[in-house]
Amino acid sequence: MNEFEHDVQSKRNDLIDSGIGFIVAFVGFSAIFVIATIIDVVAR
Repeated sequence: MNEFEHDVQSKRNDLIDSGIGFIVAFVGFSAIFVIATIIDVVAR
């Protein structure tokens, strides 16, 4: 058995962390897109 498996730092499910990371990245890129679209519409 791997020696690092005896004392893990976090016992949470990795799927939850991956989902939160995906949502944060998606919201961030969506915000950039919305801001760029607003600037494009106002600049016309």
